[in-house]
Amino acid sequence: MSASAATFDLLVVGGGINGAGIARDAAGRGLSVLLVERDDLASATSSQSTKLIHGGLRYLEHYEFRLVGEALAEREVMLSIAPHLVEPLAFVLPHEPHLRPAWMIRAGLFLYDRLGGRMSLPRSSGVRLDGSRWGAGLQPRFRKGFVYADARVDDARLVVANAMSARAHGATVRTRTRFVSARREAGVWRATIEGAGGREEVTARAIVNAGGPWVAEVLGSTDAPPSGASVRHVKGSHIVVPRVHDEEHAYILQNSDQRIVFVIPYLERYSLIGTTDVPVDDWAAPRISDDEIDYLLALANGYLAKPLARSDIVWSYSGVRPLHDDGSSNPSAVTRDYLLKVEATEGPPGPGRAPVLSIYGGKITTYRKLAEAALADLAPYFPGLKPAWTATEALPGGDLPKGDRAALLASLCARYPAIPVDLLRPLARRHGTLAASVLGDASRPEDLGEAFGGGLTEREIAYLVGHEWAREPEDVLWRRTKCALPMTQGEREHAAARIRALATRA
Repeated sequence: MSASAATFDLLVVGGGINGAGIARDAAGRGLSVLLVERDDLASATSSQSTKLIHGGLRYLEHYEFRLVGEALAEREVMLSIAPHLVEPLAFVLPHEPHLRPAWMIRAGLFLYDRLGGRMSLPRSSGVRLDGSRWGAGLQPRFRKGFVYADARVDDARLVVANAMSARAHGATVRTRTRFVSARREAGVWRATIEGAGGREEVTARAIVNAGGPWVAEVLGSTDAPPSGASVRHVKGSHIVVPRVHDEEHAYILQNSDQRIVFVIPYLERYSLIGTTDVPVDDWAAPRISDDEIDYLLALANGYLAKPLARSDIVWSYSGVRPLHDDGSSNPSAVTRDYLLKVEATEGPPGPGRAPVLSIYGGKITTYRKLAEAALADLAPYFPGLKPAWTATEALPGGDLPKGDRAALLASLCARYPAIPVDLLRPLARRHGTLAASVLGDASRPEDLGEAFGGGLTEREIAYLVGHEWAREPEDVLWRRTKCALPMTQGEREHAAARIRALATRA
């Protein structure tokens, strides 16, 4: 049945983490949901993050205690419902006494350990860096530091997992489908969308504007009045270099401008360094600037024993954070909290008021709580809405044996003894228990079809196209997997041709 053949309760515009999270929550509460995304899922901000699920230690300096507490509590939830995509990570903060005194750091970490309630991760502690694993890769002048726990995430796959869960609960997900406009008529929205088959009209009782950086443009394409809120577009850029040390912990580096930069182990062979905070006006296609590269290299080289050069950079990416503009003059101090604005036709909230809910700001860590807050704001318009549920149901692939990645990998190795573990491990990380659906009846590596390099096989491409809305080479190579990173240019081009061929048949 086409989207235009039915009236939906909710039209969600935007396939980033907030849109996918709200679509999932709403569908599970019994609403009929249509999600439209003009490009690919997670094609903008939601795949360009620092890839952390964290409380945001530095936000304590801006007194954002509620946000930090909520984020820390959500970290626990995410470790539980998506253990294949979210994993604990230790962070080491080398002490620079002239930047922040030790008492201030200890006080901040004391709060960080406790604001989120009962935590499963270890509490922070002071550590010696010289002569210990905690100082691996650092200059010998760093002798003392602090270690605390947070978590990292495969951000793009987290979005896809939420979209898959939304679909499993009855939502319709349409990628490569642009929201054109919407008007109120007889207490509902008549919205025009445009996909590969041309324009069509759909009807919805409410709209969620999860346009991210384009939130103002989406709202302006409806006949709803301006919300009164505004967005601050702040670019964050990252560089990826060969692994700077062999240990499994990350570093959080302080700078004299009061900012911090992370150095995070990434995909076994690399280190991810970021992020920057640059206000931008031209934000549709962000790219890292020379100044940002210089900034990240200079800060990292102030700490690392082996200096990095531009020639060490194997990849870079930039995303634009659509922050709620709180009036701060410092882009690093702009709140990472979210604001939800609901506008409806006159009268008390209730059915037939055709509300539009617009989302300003937010961070990937708190997307699920944002979705709950959005449904709470929409509840008056949908009497009988089912209660919140997303904190306890695992995301697709997240029902790991004992919640343990190692146990999952062991079970895959036992089930597929002839498949090399180097192929099984990344499949387990990307798909969790759904890795068995990718592998199917394969008993030998040859059964997986052509190997394109970087651990990507023809069978996984076919799965991503058939089950995860992948249509373009970037969808597969850089979002649903990062297999392009270790590939040669020739391997990327060859894989791209195959992806296009399989997508054409889908």
